Amino acid sequence: MQLQVHRGAIQDFAADAIVVNLFQGVTHPGGATGAVDAALGGRIRRLIAAGDFAGRLGESLVLDLDDGAAAPRLVLVGLGPAEAFDLERVRRASASAVRAALARGASHVASIVHGAGIGGLDPTAAAEATALGGLLADYRFEVHKSKPDARSARLTRLSLVSHSVEQLPAIQAGAAAGEALAAGIGLTRDLANQPANTATPSYLAEAAAAIAARHGMQVEAWDRARIVAEGMGALASVAAGGPEEPRFIILRHVPAGMADSAPRVLAGKAVTFDSGGISLKPGLKMGLMKMDMGGGAAVLGAMETIGRLALPLHVVALVAATENMPSGSATKPGDVVRALDGTTIEVLNTDAEGRLVLADALSYAQRLAPAAVVDLATLTGAILVALGNGAAGLFPNDDALAEALLAAGDAAGERLWRLPMWDEPYADMIKSEVADIKNTADSVPALAGSIFGAKFLERFTRYPWAHLDIAGMAWGEGRLPYQAKGATGYGVGLLVTWLRGQAVRPSGAQPAGVRPDAPDASSDEGSGTPAPRGL
Repeated sequence: MQLQVHRGAIQDFAADAIVVNLFQGVTHPGGATGAVDAALGGRIRRLIAAGDFAGRLGESLVLDLDDGAAAPRLVLVGLGPAEAFDLERVRRASASAVRAALARGASHVASIVHGAGIGGLDPTAAAEATALGGLLADYRFEVHKSKPDARSARLTRLSLVSHSVEQLPAIQAGAAAGEALAAGIGLTRDLANQPANTATPSYLAEAAAAIAARHGMQVEAWDRARIVAEGMGALASVAAGGPEEPRFIILRHVPAGMADSAPRVLAGKAVTFDSGGISLKPGLKMGLMKMDMGGGAAVLGAMETIGRLALPLHVVALVAATENMPSGSATKPGDVVRALDGTTIEVLNTDAEGRLVLADALSYAQRLAPAAVVDLATLTGAILVALGNGAAGLFPNDDALAEALLAAGDAAGERLWRLPMWDEPYADMIKSEVADIKNTADSVPALAGSIFGAKFLERFTRYPWAHLDIAGMAWGEGRLPYQAKGATGYGVGLLVTWLRGQAVRPSGAQPAGVRPDAPDASSDEGSGTPAPRGL
């Protein structure tokens, strides 16, 4: 798939389909949409007047054009109300337009940059969001199908077209960033969608090695013997039930001159199949437990994007990968295990295994003297009860880190919701009668399950840290136009956005997503005159 940036008028661009947009409520389009409408003799205005297109967010209409047109099809996509316009709406509109074009057989789609003109968004951020939404709309996981789905075309080329000479460098930079993000999210989806007999811990280690080879990173993958020798008794206890070798993966992105800087650490739970162990899960939908490695997959996807961006920041990824299986050698409810930092843990429920593998990962992170650590895990079903599929749970021990992650999640369209981490009354919940701590409550019903898991993990942190419980966000039904049913790739966008904010930027450079003080008077939006303002 090729992603290209071109200067020119969209109505003159040769592609299988061209894309323009319209804010909701606009009756006389301006900008690029107005230019296309003029070339079509007012056809778009007549459709609006007839009530055939309202500009609602994601609404799309495909028009067949005359033989004399540069492109045979036009996709008109809605941006929603101008007063609610933001980068997330750009991502959704771009994905909706590309999906509509693919459904009509278009494989080369050319689009204006949604939001870069009258929409008032920074052109780099607008191009990034346009590219990201369009590229993700084409995602499919078909590697195990004998015949690929032929109901729509596959995207072979996405062209971003702008008439603005001044904005072209910014658009090129944004498009490259969007492509890098799409690659990381796509990798995350691929890893999490794979069945557990393919995506084993060793498979994840091979994926990490491939990332390292592509981007000049350093990688280690500890096997069972090394994990045991190092004292990672919590991780080893989860892996004890099956013959599949666990892996503790360490992937380092160390730009030149930054080896001595304190790293940002990303830690991911990667239980490649979670049967529950001896505390066996119900059989219904157990097959979905292949996605219990969504946190580790997101960490690896983020590292792929970081490598593509050549991010000037020291970043270390830690992925604790194992299966959780029942057998005669499996850890039993009531067993006591010792974590890397020496903490003893009473394992009351072997299906609360994610916190065990992360306990050793977070303990190892202490050796790195990190500036901050963020862990991602499909940790608890309780977070689904609390937040559903609307946001991941955020459990920090540091307010500044929490605020940075909340802002990154909002900017990336991957929302977080902060939950309490008070010592009173929650710290006492994890105390054990026979060990230092226990891995789950022994009361029925168990209360504050997500907070319990987070307080358990906090025991192993001595640095600025945040836990993201992504159990409600890592898998979905394709609710958004840039998501397919299955693994969502959640976490890559917010992690990369946070890390880009931490990276050293040239003096005076704006972070992505910041609006310029004065938007370009020219427009790539069909916003009409007078021009409605975005946020």
